[in-house]
Amino acid sequence: IIVCVALFFNQRNGINRENFLLKAAQDEKTKLQDVLSKLEQIEIQKSLLEKKINLINELKSQQEIAVKIMDELSKNLPEWVWLTEATYDSQRIQIKGKALSNNLIADYILNLENSALLDNVNLIASTQRKTREDQYLEFSLNARYASALGAPSEEQTKTLKKVTK
Repeated sequence: IIVCVALFFNQRNGINRENFLLKAAQDEKTKLQDVLSKLEQIEIQKSLLEKKINLINELKSQQEIAVKIMDELSKNLPEWVWLTEATYDSQRIQIKGKALSNNLIADYILNLENSALLDNVNLIASTQRKTREDQYLEFSLNARYASALGAPSEEQTKTLKKVTK
């Protein structure tokens, strides 16, 4: 009987110790659950920041293209012709502007066709407009960007949509 009572108390002490350890582990798990949820939020923020950094780097790499295009459009611009909009998407450039005559528009098209960075320059529309005292033509052109370094892919150009003067 003494041996059974000793085994009972020994077993009860073992169970109490195990229950105490279980309670401590559950308390620590509860504390760590908050840490895990904060870690999850930080991982989400990290992922968003990495996406933003990648987008910024991609835009920086494409910035050179936009600068080249704007430079090419402006240096070939004859006097009395001015641009109102230039849009770049998937190697296609759409140009809108105003001019005093159709001859000036034709000169601009010829200048762009002779450019090393642009080809397939086409006149889309040319419409005569009149204000009280002035008369001018609104025109629309399109062209293809043909860099010697190779034009960017369609995916790269999605972020660089519109360049406006």
